[in-house]
Amino acid sequence: MNDPYKVLGVSRAATDEEIKDAYRKLAKKYHPDQYAESPLKELADEKMKEINEAYDAITAQRRSGGRGGYNAGYGTGAGAGGSGFSDVRSLIMSGRFADAEQILNGVPADRRNAEWYFLKGSVLYRRGWLEEAKDHFSRACQMDPSNSEYSAALNQAMNQRGGMYGGYNPNRGMSSDCNACDMCSGLLMADCCCECMGGDLIRCC
Repeated sequence: MNDPYKVLGVSRAATDEEIKDAYRKLAKKYHPDQYAESPLKELADEKMKEINEAYDAITAQRRSGGRGGYNAGYGTGAGAGGSGFSDVRSLIMSGRFADAEQILNGVPADRRNAEWYFLKGSVLYRRGWLEEAKDHFSRACQMDPSNSEYSAALNQAMNQRGGMYGGYNPNRGMSSDCNACDMCSGLLMADCCCECMGGDLIRCC
């Protein structure tokens, strides 16, 4: 089945009332009664079926607690435990960055909380856009300074930009600043980011 939101012509951030209005307009336009004597009757029937299935899919999804990628009821600074973006996290974990970004971009600007900036930064980071990722992680930390998940991600992005832990460093090999403590710190930060996405880099921690 096609994306139900695209079928109804609405964004994933649309309210329940907007979803209902879109459905009513399309149902009125393609209602079989209007095509009873028309050669387009079969096409109208198929379109009406698709519209009904899309509306049913969205209402069932929202009734069960999801909004197809955007939950208007998320809490400010929510972490992985009480997240309104659990589906976005799943998409990132599975490598579906384009889908995750599409959902995030559908969130209205005035409703983008600390977790939104963290997840957007995560997508950018995994795509190699380190500077943009750092800016988003930094914004997340500013909005929720006590969240260790966000600060760990920011530290890792900053270290990656500086050439630490696998990144390019033009000064690598010219000094002996990197020591065992630096490497352990880097691994711990990487492990923290992995765990926030459902993975586990260091099993003993």
